[in-house]
Amino acid sequence: MQVERRQHVMELFQNRFGSEPQLWARAPGRVDLMGSHTDYNLGYVLTLPISRDTWMAVRKNGSRTVNLHAANLNEDDCFSLDAIEKTSIKKWSNYIRGVASVLQAEGLQTDGFDAVIHSTVPLESGLSSSAALECVTAVVFRELGGWQMAPRAMATLCQRAENQFVGVNCGILDQFSSCLGEAECALLLDCSDLSTRAVRIASGISVVICNTMSPRKLSGSEYTLRRADCEQGAALLGVKSLCEMTVEGLAARRSILPEQVARRCEFIVAESARAESLARALQAGDRDSVARFCAESFAGARDLYEITSASMATMRKAMQEAPGVIGSRQAGAGFGGCMVAFVETARTDDFRAAVVESYLTASGLRPDVYQVEAVTGAALFVP
Repeated sequence: MQVERRQHVMELFQNRFGSEPQLWARAPGRVDLMGSHTDYNLGYVLTLPISRDTWMAVRKNGSRTVNLHAANLNEDDCFSLDAIEKTSIKKWSNYIRGVASVLQAEGLQTDGFDAVIHSTVPLESGLSSSAALECVTAVVFRELGGWQMAPRAMATLCQRAENQFVGVNCGILDQFSSCLGEAECALLLDCSDLSTRAVRIASGISVVICNTMSPRKLSGSEYTLRRADCEQGAALLGVKSLCEMTVEGLAARRSILPEQVARRCEFIVAESARAESLARALQAGDRDSVARFCAESFAGARDLYEITSASMATMRKAMQEAPGVIGSRQAGAGFGGCMVAFVETARTDDFRAAVVESYLTASGLRPDVYQVEAVTGAALFVP
C-alpha cells in the first residue's frame, strides 16, 4: 500500500511541477481514547497518534510562493509568503497559510516550495486531519528554513495557527498528538502543563476506528457553546479551569451553577478523571474497567455534554453487539464522525464484519472500520 501511495504522489508531483520532490514529510492523525473536550479545560486526555497520516512531498522553488496540490480533493492553490491572507475558497489551504503566518510572526525563515499533499486521515471525521496538515507543514518549513524547534513548541505554534488564523478555538490535543506521538504507545497528556506519560496498551487489546460516515464540522458545531459553558462554570466556581475540581468537590458545589452549566462541568471533571483511570486499566489489561469507563464516557457525552448524534448512537449499538468488543465510545468533539472501540485482537476481523453489516442495515450507510496502531509524531521520512 505504501509503495502504491508513494508512486501516486510521485506521479502527481512530476506532472504538476516537472521534477521530483526533494523531501517527504508526514504527520499522523489521532484518536482520543478518553478525554472528550477536556483539553481546553486543562484536564487529562488519553490520546493515540494513529497510523493514518498526511504526507507532503516537497521541493524548494527559490521563490516566495507556496504552490500546493491537494491530491484527495484534486485541488490546487498558491499564496505569497509576503502577503499571507485567509482564503474563503480553498479552505484547506488556510491551515498551511496559518502555520506560515505564525512562523513568520516568530521571526522564523519561511521559503517558497511546491508540494503535493496526500492524506489517509478521513476529513471531517474527528481524527484531526487539520492538525496533521498543520504539523506536516511546520516540519516542511523547519527543514527548508534550516532552523530547529522542539515538538512541544511546534505543537503550540500549530494550535495558534488554528486558533488565530483559521478561527477555530481548539485546545492543544490535536496538534500535540500529531507532533509528539510515540510508536506503540498511547499518550496520557496533562493539558495543564503539557506533561505526558507513555501508556503501553496490554497485549491482546486492539484499537479500532468506526467511521459513521456522518461528517462533523468543528467550526460550525456547538463546540464554542460548550466551551463557553465550561468557562462560565469555572468562573462561578472560582477556579482557573474546571479540571482543578475533583468529582466530589464539584458535587458539593453543584447547586451554585445553572443547570446546563452544571451538567457540562460534571461531564468534564469526570471525563478527565476517567482518562487517568483508563490509562491504568489499559496497561493492566483490565477489560471490565475499560468497558465501564467507556460506557460512562458515552453516557456522559450523550446526557450531560450533549455531543452525540443519531448516527453515533446507531454506531455504538453496532459496536457493543459485535463479537470481541471490550468497550466503545465517542471520539473527537462528537456531533458525528468517528467512534473508537477496544477489541480483542483475535476477534478484530469478526468485529469489523459485524459492525459493517449492522450499521449498514440500520442506517443505510456503509461505515469505514479499521484497526489502528500508535505511531511516531510529525517528521521527515523516506517513503
